[in-house]
Amino acid sequence: MTGLKPVVLLLPLLLVAACADQATIATASEPRAGFSFVTDASRRATGADSAWNQSAAEVAATEARVRGLIAGRTIGPDTAVQVALMNNRGLQAAYADLGLSAADLWEAAIGTPASLELSLGTIGEAGLARSLEATITGAILDLATRNSRTSIAETHFRQAQFEALGETVALAAETRRAWIDAVAAFEAAALIARTQNTADAASELAAELGRTGAMNRADQAREHVFTAELAAERADARLDAQLAKERLTRLMGLWEADIDFYVPDALPSLPGRQPGRSDAERLAMQHRTDLAVSRLALEAVAKEYRLEHATRMLSDIEIVAGAEATRSDDGDTETERVLDASLEIPIYDTGRLVSRRAELAYMRAAHELAQQAVDARSEARSAHAAVTGKYRIARHWRDEVLPLRREIDAEALRSYNGMLTSTFELLSDARDGLDAQLSTAEAKADYWRAEADLAAVIWGGSSMGDSE
Repeated sequence: MTGLKPVVLLLPLLLVAACADQATIATASEPRAGFSFVTDASRRATGADSAWNQSAAEVAATEARVRGLIAGRTIGPDTAVQVALMNNRGLQAAYADLGLSAADLWEAAIGTPASLELSLGTIGEAGLARSLEATITGAILDLATRNSRTSIAETHFRQAQFEALGETVALAAETRRAWIDAVAAFEAAALIARTQNTADAASELAAELGRTGAMNRADQAREHVFTAELAAERADARLDAQLAKERLTRLMGLWEADIDFYVPDALPSLPGRQPGRSDAERLAMQHRTDLAVSRLALEAVAKEYRLEHATRMLSDIEIVAGAEATRSDDGDTETERVLDASLEIPIYDTGRLVSRRAELAYMRAAHELAQQAVDARSEARSAHAAVTGKYRIARHWRDEVLPLRREIDAEALRSYNGMLTSTFELLSDARDGLDAQLSTAEAKADYWRAEADLAAVIWGGSSMGDSE
C-alpha cells in the first residue's frame, strides 16, 4: 500500500487546482474581454463608438452600416471618425492583441493541469512513485507561483486595454486631421478656380484686342501667362485634394464601391469664442493612455520582484530632478504636496530587492514614466498655445487682411471699368487677392488642425499631432 501514498497526496492538489480564481477566468474568457472599457473611454474621448468585429457576419453588418452612413453623401468629421473606428482593419488587429492578452490571463489563472504520465519502464512500484513525486512537485510549484503569475498577467491585460484605447484615440485623431486636410485642399482648389475664371475672361479679351491691334504681343503674353500659371496651380490643387481624400478613404477602411462619398467644399467658419483649454495639462495627466500604460508597466515590475510596500509617493518632477526615496528615522513615510497636474509615482523600498538588476529595472521604469509625464505636460501646454495662437492668426486674416484685400479689388475693378487701369493691372490685383484668400483659408485650416491636436494630446500618446 505504500505505492498509493503519492496518489493520496496528489488528490488534494488536483482539487486545489480545480478551484482557480473563477472570477478572473470568467472575465478573461469573455469573447470581448476588456473591450467595454475601450468603448466607454473612446466614446468620451472621440464621441464615436468603436466596434470589434469577430466574425464574417459581424464584418458584413459593419460594412452595411458604413454604406448607410456614407454612400453618396457629403460627410462631416464625426461621420468620418465613426466609420474609421468601425471599419479600419488595422484597429481590428489592435483589438485582437487585446484578445490575446485576455487569453494569456485566462491561461495564467487556470494554471498548468496536474497530469501523470507513465511509460512501460516505470510500471514498477518505484517507477510509479518517482513519476508521482515529479508530478506532485510540479503541481506544488505551479500553485505556489500561480497567484503571482496571475497578478502580473492581470496587469498586462490592463495595459492591453489602455493600448487598445490609445490605438482607437490615435486613429480617431488621425482621421479627423485627414478630413480637415481634404476639405482644406478642396477649398483651396475652389478659390483658385474662381480666380481662374476671371483670368480666362481677361485672356480672351487680350487675344481679341491683339487681333484688332489694340494690344501688343508683350502685353498679350502677360495676360496669357497669368492664366497659364493659374491653370497649373489649379491642377496641382485638384491633385492635392484627390490625394488628401484618398488618405481619408484609407483611414476609414474603404475600397471599391464604398469610396463613393464626398467632403464639403469648405471648412466650417471660426467659432466666435476664444478656444483652448487652460486645464489641458491637468486633463492630460488624467487621461493620457501612454502614461497609464507606463504606470502599469511600473506596477508589473514591482509585482515581478514582489515589492509590496511603497515607501513614499513622488511626483514625476521630483523623480526627474533626482529625488531619492528614503524613510524618516521613525519609519514613517514622508509625503509632500504636489501640484494638481502632477503624476504621482510610487517608490518602493528597494532595500528588499534581491539583486542590483531588480533595483535598476524598477528605477528605469520609474524614470521612464516620469519623463513621459514631463513630455505630456509640455505637449499639453504647446497644444493649448497652438490652439489659441492659430485662432488669433486666423481671425486676423479673416477680419483684418481679407477685408482690406477685398476693398483693393473693388477699387481696382472700378478703375478698370472706368478705363483708368489696364487688364494686366486688374489681374495683378486679382493675383494678390487670391493669395490673401488662400492664406486666410490655410490659417482657418491650421486652427481646426490645432483643435484636433489638442484633443489628441489630452487623450492619446506622444505620437499624437504627427501626420503623414
